Amino acid sequence: MKKSSRMSVIHPHAAGVDIGAEFHVVAVPPDADAAPVRTFQRFTGDLHRMSGWLKTCHITTIAMESTGVYWLPAFEIPEAAGFNVILVNAREAKNVPGRKTDVNDAQWLQKLHSFGLLRASFRPEHDISVLRSYLRQRERLTEYRAAHIQHMQKALMQMNVQLHHAVSDITGVTGLSIVRAIVSGERDPSVLIQYRDVRCKKTPEVLQQALTGNWQPEHLFALEQSVAFFDFYQEKIRECDDQIETSLLQLSTGTEEPEGVLPSARHRTKQPNQLSFDVRPLLWKITGADLTQIHGFGPYLALKFVAECGTDMNRWPDASHFTSWLCLSPGNKISGGKVLSSKTRRSSSRIAAALRLAATTIGRSDTALGAFYRRLSSRIGKAKAVTATARKLAILFYNALKYSQKYVDPGADYYEERYRNRVLDGLKRRAKSLGYSLQQDPELCV
Repeated sequence: MKKSSRMSVIHPHAAGVDIGAEFHVVAVPPDADAAPVRTFQRFTGDLHRMSGWLKTCHITTIAMESTGVYWLPAFEIPEAAGFNVILVNAREAKNVPGRKTDVNDAQWLQKLHSFGLLRASFRPEHDISVLRSYLRQRERLTEYRAAHIQHMQKALMQMNVQLHHAVSDITGVTGLSIVRAIVSGERDPSVLIQYRDVRCKKTPEVLQQALTGNWQPEHLFALEQSVAFFDFYQEKIRECDDQIETSLLQLSTGTEEPEGVLPSARHRTKQPNQLSFDVRPLLWKITGADLTQIHGFGPYLALKFVAECGTDMNRWPDASHFTSWLCLSPGNKISGGKVLSSKTRRSSSRIAAALRLAATTIGRSDTALGAFYRRLSSRIGKAKAVTATARKLAILFYNALKYSQKYVDPGADYYEERYRNRVLDGLKRRAKSLGYSLQQDPELCV
Protein backbone atom coordinates (compact mmCIF):
# COMPACT_ATOMS: atom_id res chain seq x y z
CA MET A 1 0.00 0.00 0.00
CA LYS A 2 1.35 3.41 -0.98
CA LYS A 3 2.09 5.65 1.97
CA SER A 4 0.41 9.06 2.07
CA SER A 5 2.71 12.04 1.51
CA ARG A 6 0.41 14.37 3.44
CA MET A 7 1.72 15.89 6.64
CA SER A 8 0.12 14.77 9.88
CA VAL A 9 -1.91 17.28 11.87
CA ILE A 10 -0.39 17.93 15.30
CA HIS A 11 -2.87 20.55 16.55
CA PRO A 12 -6.34 19.82 15.07
CA HIS A 13 -7.94 22.66 17.07
CA ALA A 14 -5.55 25.45 16.09
CA ALA A 15 -6.33 29.01 15.00
CA GLY A 16 -4.23 31.67 13.29
CA VAL A 17 -4.53 35.43 13.85
CA ASP A 18 -3.20 38.06 11.46
CA ILE A 19 -2.52 41.12 13.62
CA GLY A 20 -3.34 44.54 12.19
CA ALA A 21 -3.36 48.16 13.31
CA GLU A 22 -7.15 48.51 12.94
CA PHE A 23 -8.49 44.94 12.90
CA HIS A 24 -7.43 41.33 13.33
CA VAL A 25 -8.24 38.50 10.91
CA VAL A 26 -8.82 35.12 12.59
CA ALA A 27 -8.80 31.77 10.79
CA VAL A 28 -9.96 28.43 12.20
CA PRO A 29 -10.07 24.96 10.57
CA PRO A 30 -12.57 24.79 7.66
CA ASP A 31 -14.74 22.23 9.46
CA ALA A 32 -14.91 24.24 12.70
CA ASP A 33 -17.39 26.86 11.48
CA ALA A 34 -19.46 27.78 8.45
CA ALA A 35 -17.38 30.98 8.15
CA PRO A 36 -13.87 29.83 9.14
CA VAL A 37 -12.33 33.29 8.62
CA ARG A 38 -13.63 36.29 10.52
CA THR A 39 -12.51 39.87 11.13
CA PHE A 40 -12.60 41.51 14.56
CA GLN A 41 -11.88 45.12 15.47
CA ARG A 42 -9.15 45.97 17.97
CA PHE A 43 -11.55 47.21 20.65
CA THR A 44 -11.48 45.30 23.92
CA GLY A 45 -15.09 44.16 23.54
CA ASP A 46 -14.32 42.75 20.10
CA LEU A 47 -11.35 40.84 21.49
CA HIS A 48 -13.60 39.25 24.11
CA ARG A 49 -16.10 38.34 21.37
CA MET A 50 -13.21 36.84 19.40
CA SER A 51 -12.33 34.65 22.39
CA GLY A 52 -15.97 33.59 22.72
CA TRP A 53 -16.20 32.65 19.04
CA LEU A 54 -12.98 30.64 19.26
CA LYS A 55 -14.43 28.71 22.20
CA THR A 56 -17.55 27.85 20.21
CA CYS A 57 -15.21 26.54 17.49
CA HIS A 58 -13.49 24.31 20.13
CA ILE A 59 -10.12 26.01 19.53
CA THR A 60 -7.43 25.19 22.09
CA THR A 61 -4.31 26.90 20.72
CA ILE A 62 -3.76 30.17 18.82
CA ALA A 63 -0.78 31.44 16.82
CA MET A 64 -0.11 35.07 15.96
CA GLU A 65 2.79 37.16 14.68
CA SER A 66 4.51 39.74 16.86
CA THR A 67 3.47 42.86 14.95
CA GLY A 68 4.53 46.05 16.74
CA VAL A 69 2.70 46.35 20.04
CA TYR A 70 -0.69 45.59 18.49
CA TRP A 71 -0.42 41.93 19.46
CA LEU A 72 -0.34 42.56 23.23
CA PRO A 73 -4.12 42.82 23.93
CA ALA A 74 -4.88 40.16 21.31
CA PHE A 75 -2.44 37.88 23.15
CA GLU A 76 -3.33 38.64 26.76
CA ILE A 77 -7.14 38.49 26.52
CA PRO A 78 -7.35 35.00 24.89
CA GLU A 79 -4.58 33.76 27.20
CA ALA A 80 -6.61 34.91 30.21
CA ALA A 81 -9.61 33.07 28.71
CA GLY A 82 -7.69 29.77 28.86
CA PHE A 83 -6.26 29.44 25.34
CA ASN A 84 -2.70 28.35 24.67
CA VAL A 85 -1.44 31.38 22.74
CA ILE A 86 1.96 31.38 21.04
CA LEU A 87 3.79 34.35 19.59
CA VAL A 88 5.61 33.66 16.32
CA ASN A 89 8.60 35.38 14.76
CA ALA A 90 7.41 36.76 11.42
CA ARG A 91 10.69 35.64 9.82
CA GLU A 92 9.71 32.01 10.43
CA ALA A 93 6.15 32.26 9.09
CA LYS A 94 6.57 33.82 5.65
CA ASN A 95 3.94 32.97 3.04
CA VAL A 96 4.48 32.22 -0.64
CA PRO A 97 5.44 35.44 -2.50
CA GLY A 98 2.62 37.09 -4.42
CA ARG A 99 -0.13 35.89 -2.08
CA LYS A 100 -0.03 38.59 0.56
CA THR A 101 -3.49 39.31 1.95
CA ASP A 102 -4.78 39.45 5.51
CA VAL A 103 -7.03 36.43 4.96
CA ASN A 104 -4.26 34.37 3.36
CA ASP A 105 -1.85 35.29 6.16
CA ALA A 106 -4.31 34.16 8.84
CA GLN A 107 -5.04 30.90 7.01
CA TRP A 108 -1.32 30.30 6.45
CA LEU A 109 -0.59 30.77 10.16
CA GLN A 110 -3.45 28.42 11.04
CA LYS A 111 -2.18 25.76 8.64
CA LEU A 112 1.43 25.96 9.83
CA HIS A 113 0.33 25.85 13.46
CA SER A 114 -1.92 22.83 12.88
CA PHE A 115 1.05 20.94 11.41
CA GLY A 116 3.25 21.94 14.36
CA LEU A 117 5.67 23.92 12.20
CA LEU A 118 5.70 27.10 14.30
CA ARG A 119 8.02 27.77 17.21
CA ALA A 120 6.74 29.88 20.07
CA SER A 121 8.79 32.96 20.84
CA PHE A 122 10.03 33.29 24.39
CA ARG A 123 7.71 35.18 26.71
CA PRO A 124 8.44 35.17 30.45
CA GLU A 125 5.87 34.45 33.09
CA HIS A 126 3.57 37.24 34.23
CA ASP A 127 5.55 38.46 37.27
CA ILE A 128 8.78 38.63 35.29
CA SER A 129 6.96 40.37 32.44
CA VAL A 130 5.72 43.04 34.86
CA LEU A 131 9.25 43.57 36.18
CA ARG A 132 10.52 43.83 32.61
CA SER A 133 7.95 46.53 31.79
CA TYR A 134 8.99 48.63 34.78
CA LEU A 135 12.68 48.26 33.92
CA ARG A 136 12.14 49.20 30.28
CA GLN A 137 10.15 52.24 31.38
CA ARG A 138 13.04 53.24 33.65
CA GLU A 139 15.51 52.94 30.78
CA ARG A 140 13.25 55.10 28.61
CA LEU A 141 13.10 57.78 31.31
CA THR A 142 16.88 57.61 31.71
CA GLU A 143 17.28 58.35 28.00
CA TYR A 144 14.91 61.32 28.28
CA ARG A 145 16.87 62.62 31.27
CA ALA A 146 20.14 62.29 29.36
CA ALA A 147 18.76 64.54 26.61
CA HIS A 148 18.10 67.32 29.13
CA ILE A 149 21.58 66.91 30.61
CA GLN A 150 22.88 67.66 27.13
CA HIS A 151 20.60 70.70 26.98
CA MET A 152 22.11 71.91 30.27
CA GLN A 153 25.61 71.51 28.85
CA LYS A 154 24.63 73.37 25.68
CA ALA A 155 23.15 76.30 27.61
CA LEU A 156 26.30 76.57 29.72
CA MET A 157 28.53 76.42 26.65
CA GLN A 158 26.51 79.16 24.95
CA MET A 159 27.31 81.36 27.95
CA ASN A 160 30.98 80.20 27.84
CA VAL A 161 30.70 78.57 31.26
CA GLN A 162 33.23 75.73 31.00
CA LEU A 163 31.78 73.68 33.84
CA HIS A 164 32.11 70.37 32.00
CA HIS A 165 35.89 70.93 31.75
CA ALA A 166 36.15 71.68 35.46
CA VAL A 167 34.10 68.71 36.74
CA SER A 168 33.79 65.24 35.24
CA ASP A 169 30.00 65.11 35.65
CA ILE A 170 27.77 68.18 35.78
CA THR A 171 25.08 66.07 37.46
CA GLY A 172 27.44 65.18 40.29
CA VAL A 173 27.48 66.86 43.69
CA THR A 174 29.67 69.81 42.64
CA GLY A 175 28.19 70.23 39.18
CA LEU A 176 24.53 70.24 40.22
CA SER A 177 25.17 72.53 43.19
CA ILE A 178 26.80 75.12 40.91
CA VAL A 179 24.11 74.79 38.21
CA ARG A 180 21.32 75.24 40.76
CA ALA A 181 23.07 78.29 42.20
CA ILE A 182 23.30 79.81 38.70
CA VAL A 183 19.60 79.15 38.10
CA SER A 184 18.84 80.78 41.48
CA GLY A 185 20.56 83.99 40.32
CA GLU A 186 24.17 83.68 41.47
CA ARG A 187 26.73 84.90 38.90
CA ASP A 188 29.87 85.65 40.96
CA PRO A 189 32.53 82.95 40.28
CA SER A 190 34.12 83.50 43.70
CA VAL A 191 30.78 82.58 45.29
CA LEU A 192 30.05 79.70 42.92
CA ILE A 193 33.34 77.94 43.71
CA GLN A 194 32.23 77.66 47.33
CA TYR A 195 29.91 74.88 46.16
CA ARG A 196 33.01 72.88 45.19
CA ASP A 197 33.09 69.46 46.82
CA VAL A 198 36.27 68.58 48.71
CA ARG A 199 36.75 65.58 46.38
CA CYS A 200 36.81 67.80 43.28
CA LYS A 201 40.26 67.46 41.67
CA LYS A 202 40.28 70.87 39.96
CA THR A 203 41.82 73.73 41.93
CA PRO A 204 39.64 76.69 43.01
CA GLU A 205 41.56 78.95 40.60
CA VAL A 206 40.78 76.76 37.57
CA LEU A 207 37.17 76.39 38.69
CA GLN A 208 36.78 80.15 39.08
CA GLN A 209 38.03 80.77 35.54
CA ALA A 210 35.68 78.11 34.18
CA LEU A 211 32.70 79.72 35.94
CA THR A 212 33.26 83.18 34.50
CA GLY A 213 30.57 83.38 31.84
CA ASN A 214 28.81 85.66 29.39
CA TRP A 215 25.40 85.62 31.04
CA GLN A 216 22.51 85.97 28.59
CA PRO A 217 18.84 85.83 29.65
CA GLU A 218 17.70 83.50 26.84
CA HIS A 219 20.38 80.94 27.66
CA LEU A 220 19.68 81.23 31.39
CA PHE A 221 16.02 80.54 30.60
CA ALA A 222 16.98 77.42 28.62
CA LEU A 223 19.22 76.27 31.50
CA GLU A 224 16.42 76.77 34.02
CA GLN A 225 13.99 74.70 31.95
CA SER A 226 16.56 71.94 31.40
CA VAL A 227 17.19 71.69 35.15
CA ALA A 228 13.43 71.52 35.78
CA PHE A 229 13.04 68.69 33.25
CA PHE A 230 16.06 66.91 34.75
CA ASP A 231 14.50 67.06 38.22
CA PHE A 232 11.16 65.87 36.84
CA TYR A 233 12.63 62.78 35.19
CA GLN A 234 14.82 62.12 38.22
CA GLU A 235 11.69 61.94 40.35
CA LYS A 236 9.93 59.66 37.84
CA ILE A 237 12.97 57.35 37.81
CA ARG A 238 12.76 57.11 41.61
CA GLU A 239 9.09 56.16 41.29
CA CYS A 240 10.09 53.42 38.82
CA ASP A 241 12.67 52.20 41.34
CA ASP A 242 9.91 51.87 43.95
CA GLN A 243 7.81 49.76 41.56
CA ILE A 244 10.82 47.61 40.64
CA GLU A 245 11.59 47.00 44.31
CA THR A 246 7.95 46.04 44.94
CA SER A 247 8.03 43.58 42.02
CA LEU A 248 11.25 42.00 43.29
CA LEU A 249 9.79 41.65 46.78
CA GLN A 250 6.75 39.88 45.31
CA LEU A 251 9.01 37.55 43.32
CA SER A 252 11.09 36.75 46.41
CA THR A 253 8.00 35.97 48.52
CA GLY A 254 7.71 32.25 49.13
CA THR A 255 11.14 31.38 47.75
CA GLU A 256 13.56 29.35 49.83
CA GLU A 257 16.51 31.08 51.41
CA PRO A 258 19.73 30.32 49.45
CA GLU A 259 22.41 28.29 51.17
CA GLY A 260 25.37 30.22 52.50
CA VAL A 261 25.70 33.97 52.79
CA LEU A 262 25.68 36.70 50.18
CA PRO A 263 29.28 37.39 49.06
CA SER A 264 30.68 40.86 49.57
CA ALA A 265 29.98 43.32 46.78
CA ARG A 266 32.58 43.40 44.03
CA HIS A 267 31.45 46.87 42.86
CA ARG A 268 32.16 49.31 45.69
CA THR A 269 32.09 52.53 43.69
CA LYS A 270 28.86 54.24 42.70
CA GLN A 271 27.67 52.98 39.33
CA PRO A 272 26.06 55.34 36.79
CA ASN A 273 22.25 55.20 36.69
CA GLN A 274 22.21 52.76 39.58
CA LEU A 275 18.98 51.92 41.39
CA SER A 276 17.96 53.79 44.53
CA PHE A 277 17.94 50.54 46.56
CA ASP A 278 20.30 47.61 47.01
CA VAL A 279 19.15 45.04 44.46
CA ARG A 280 21.75 42.35 45.27
CA PRO A 281 20.02 40.76 48.32
CA LEU A 282 16.73 40.51 46.43
CA LEU A 283 18.34 38.95 43.36
CA TRP A 284 20.29 36.61 45.64
CA LYS A 285 17.04 35.37 47.18
CA ILE A 286 15.22 35.06 43.83
CA THR A 287 17.97 33.35 41.83
CA GLY A 288 20.05 31.69 44.55
CA ALA A 289 23.22 33.07 42.96
CA ASP A 290 25.18 36.30 43.14
CA LEU A 291 25.39 37.21 39.47
CA THR A 292 27.44 40.32 40.21
CA GLN A 293 30.47 38.12 40.95
CA ILE A 294 30.74 37.50 37.20
CA HIS A 295 33.10 40.04 35.66
CA GLY A 296 31.14 42.51 33.57
CA PHE A 297 27.92 41.95 35.55
CA GLY A 298 26.99 44.91 37.70
CA PRO A 299 23.83 44.94 39.84
CA TYR A 300 21.86 46.69 37.10
CA LEU A 301 22.91 44.29 34.33
CA ALA A 302 22.12 41.32 36.57
CA LEU A 303 18.64 42.73 37.19
CA LYS A 304 18.19 43.39 33.48
CA PHE A 305 19.10 39.79 32.68
CA VAL A 306 16.56 38.45 35.16
CA ALA A 307 13.86 40.83 33.87
CA GLU A 308 14.43 39.87 30.22
CA CYS A 309 15.15 36.14 30.58
CA GLY A 310 13.48 35.16 33.84
CA THR A 311 14.93 32.68 36.30
CA ASP A 312 13.79 29.40 34.70
CA MET A 313 16.64 28.34 32.42
CA ASN A 314 14.83 25.10 31.59
CA ARG A 315 13.14 27.01 28.78
CA TRP A 316 16.40 26.37 26.88
CA PRO A 317 17.76 22.78 26.79
CA ASP A 318 21.38 23.86 27.13
CA ALA A 319 23.68 26.87 26.96
CA SER A 320 24.06 26.54 23.19
CA HIS A 321 20.32 27.01 22.69
CA PHE A 322 20.41 29.99 25.04
CA THR A 323 23.24 31.75 23.19
CA SER A 324 21.59 30.95 19.87
CA TRP A 325 18.39 32.60 21.12
CA LEU A 326 20.47 35.68 21.95
CA CYS A 327 21.95 35.60 18.41
CA LEU A 328 25.46 35.23 19.83
CA SER A 329 26.19 31.87 18.18
CA PRO A 330 27.51 31.36 14.63
CA GLY A 331 24.81 31.04 11.99
CA ASN A 332 24.50 28.31 9.36
CA LYS A 333 24.43 29.10 5.66
CA ILE A 334 25.60 26.05 3.70
CA SER A 335 24.96 25.23 0.05
CA GLY A 336 26.49 22.46 -2.03
CA GLY A 337 28.52 21.31 0.94
CA LYS A 338 30.22 24.70 1.14
CA VAL A 339 29.91 27.06 4.09
CA LEU A 340 28.78 30.35 2.58
CA SER A 341 28.54 32.25 5.84
CA SER A 342 28.63 31.62 9.57
CA LYS A 343 28.12 35.15 10.88
CA THR A 344 25.68 35.69 13.71
CA ARG A 345 22.11 36.72 12.97
CA ARG A 346 21.00 40.29 13.41
CA SER A 347 19.12 40.89 16.61
CA SER A 348 17.37 43.68 18.48
CA SER A 349 17.80 41.86 21.79
CA ARG A 350 18.46 44.25 24.66
CA ILE A 351 20.38 41.54 26.49
CA ALA A 352 22.71 40.86 23.56
CA ALA A 353 23.46 44.59 23.25
CA ALA A 354 24.16 44.85 27.00
CA LEU A 355 26.43 41.79 26.87
CA ARG A 356 28.43 43.25 23.99
CA LEU A 357 28.89 46.46 25.97
CA ALA A 358 30.01 44.46 29.01
CA ALA A 359 32.42 42.47 26.82
CA THR A 360 34.06 45.68 25.63
CA THR A 361 34.60 46.73 29.25
CA ILE A 362 35.98 43.32 30.20
CA GLY A 363 38.55 43.59 27.42
CA ARG A 364 40.39 46.19 29.50
CA SER A 365 40.42 44.11 32.70
CA ASP A 366 43.17 41.89 34.06
CA THR A 367 41.02 38.76 34.07
CA ALA A 368 40.82 35.49 32.17
CA LEU A 369 37.92 36.87 30.14
CA GLY A 370 39.93 40.01 29.44
CA ALA A 371 42.88 37.94 28.23
CA PHE A 372 40.51 35.89 26.06
CA TYR A 373 39.10 39.07 24.50
CA ARG A 374 42.53 40.55 23.80
CA ARG A 375 43.82 37.31 22.29
CA LEU A 376 40.86 37.04 19.91
CA SER A 377 40.90 40.76 19.15
CA SER A 378 44.44 40.60 17.83
CA ARG A 379 43.65 37.55 15.71
CA ILE A 380 40.13 38.02 14.28
CA GLY A 381 39.27 41.64 15.05
CA LYS A 382 37.46 43.49 17.81
CA ALA A 383 33.91 42.99 16.53
CA LYS A 384 34.13 39.20 16.54
CA ALA A 385 36.03 39.22 19.82
CA VAL A 386 33.22 41.23 21.43
CA THR A 387 30.62 38.71 20.23
CA ALA A 388 32.68 35.73 21.43
CA THR A 389 33.24 37.29 24.86
CA ALA A 390 29.56 38.22 25.12
CA ARG A 391 28.70 34.59 24.38
CA LYS A 392 30.97 33.44 27.23
CA LEU A 393 29.20 35.85 29.58
CA ALA A 394 25.81 34.48 28.51
CA ILE A 395 27.01 30.91 29.22
CA LEU A 396 28.24 31.95 32.68
CA PHE A 397 24.82 33.46 33.44
CA TYR A 398 23.03 30.33 32.18
CA ASN A 399 25.19 27.98 34.24
CA ALA A 400 24.89 30.15 37.35
CA LEU A 401 21.09 29.99 37.28
CA LYS A 402 20.54 26.44 36.01
CA TYR A 403 23.37 24.59 37.74
CA SER A 404 24.22 27.06 40.57
CA GLN A 405 27.80 27.23 39.32
CA LYS A 406 29.87 29.82 41.14
CA TYR A 407 32.12 32.00 39.04
CA VAL A 408 35.78 31.96 40.02
CA ASP A 409 38.15 34.01 37.90
CA PRO A 410 41.46 32.13 37.41
CA GLY A 411 43.17 35.32 36.22
CA ALA A 412 44.78 36.48 33.00
CA ASP A 413 48.04 34.60 33.69
CA TYR A 414 46.15 31.31 33.95
CA TYR A 415 44.53 31.87 30.56
CA GLU A 416 47.85 32.84 28.95
CA GLU A 417 49.51 29.73 30.38
CA ARG A 418 46.73 27.51 29.01
CA TYR A 419 47.05 29.19 25.63
CA ARG A 420 50.83 28.64 25.65
CA ASN A 421 50.37 24.95 26.47
CA ARG A 422 47.85 24.53 23.65
CA VAL A 423 50.27 26.11 21.18
CA LEU A 424 53.10 23.84 22.37
CA ASP A 425 50.94 20.72 22.10
CA GLY A 426 49.98 21.71 18.57
CA LEU A 427 53.60 22.25 17.58
CA LYS A 428 54.58 18.87 19.04
CA ARG A 429 51.84 17.07 17.10
CA ARG A 430 52.80 18.85 13.89
CA ALA A 431 56.50 18.07 14.35
CA LYS A 432 55.72 14.42 15.09
CA SER A 433 53.59 14.13 11.94
CA LEU A 434 56.60 15.36 9.93
CA GLY A 435 59.02 12.97 11.62
CA TYR A 436 60.62 15.48 13.99
CA SER A 437 60.56 16.08 17.72
CA LEU A 438 60.65 19.28 19.76
CA GLN A 439 63.18 19.83 22.51
CA GLN A 440 63.24 22.68 25.01
CA ASP A 441 66.36 24.86 25.14
CA PRO A 442 67.27 25.34 28.82
CA GLU A 443 69.11 28.58 28.06
CA LEU A 444 66.06 30.15 26.38
CA CYS A 445 63.57 28.82 28.91
CA VAL A 446 62.16 31.60 31.09
